[in-house]
Amino acid sequence: MSAIALGPSAPSSRPQGPRRVLPGFGITLGYTLFYLSVVVLIPLLALVLKTFSLSWDAFWQAVSAPRVLAAYRLSLGASLLAALVNLVFGLLIAWVLVRYEFFGKKLVDALVDLPFALPTAVAGISLTALLAGNGWVGQYLEPLGIQLAFQPGGIVIALIFIGLPFVVRTVQPVLQDCEKELEEAASSLGANRWQIFTLVILPSITPALLTGFAMAFARALGEYGSVIFIAGNMPMVSEIVPLIIIGKLEQYDVPGATAVAVVMLLASFVMLLIINLLQAWQRRRAGMQA
Repeated sequence: MSAIALGPSAPSSRPQGPRRVLPGFGITLGYTLFYLSVVVLIPLLALVLKTFSLSWDAFWQAVSAPRVLAAYRLSLGASLLAALVNLVFGLLIAWVLVRYEFFGKKLVDALVDLPFALPTAVAGISLTALLAGNGWVGQYLEPLGIQLAFQPGGIVIALIFIGLPFVVRTVQPVLQDCEKELEEAASSLGANRWQIFTLVILPSITPALLTGFAMAFARALGEYGSVIFIAGNMPMVSEIVPLIIIGKLEQYDVPGATAVAVVMLLASFVMLLIINLLQAWQRRRAGMQA
């Protein structure tokens, strides 16, 4: 028995590999595809198929009416402008929260998430009470010829409010993971603050910035609750695309509503595709430089 104990152990027939907590690739991939199909693909496919009930002339008439085109310009332009503003100020807020310690920091950090938890109708009513002609701020702006409520400017402010957390929460963890040693090395080599930011920090956070921008833009593009109160919903002036869709549904024009919705779906998809391509290009560029 001692010879058997001292001899080389027989190789185990069981494959030795890392034990995974979750099931194998096939099961998890199948569940992922099933879940995405039920939640995302099937509803969108139903939207597209409903649009096919229209002839090409009817579809074009539904999506190219002057009132609808004005709503396209307003929704896309206001969403893009709000996302760009959030891109800049969201980065600044994330920078302050990551790099500095100050009294009330946790309170400021919690306030960033307030638009996530706040009902959109409450946000719209609050902004209207603030910016209307008799509001706290509007009563001082209107005598100067600045009218924000019931104008496109008010829509942009509402979209900035609801989109800011997307940029801050996307950039904040990336800034926390940035290696400060690289900044110190660049400073020791004679780089000024602007060079350190543009050549060291900005390349590492650009993918996160683009992701936050895309999320803020997509959220703003489909926002409805916080906008209808401050927009005034005047045709050709302050009417957004979601309101056009709701109006067509109330008139039982379901094919016309789906036609307008498909155009917005394509615009959102193209925007997200461009952002993803830019992110991939940025990662490849950073890998080649490394």
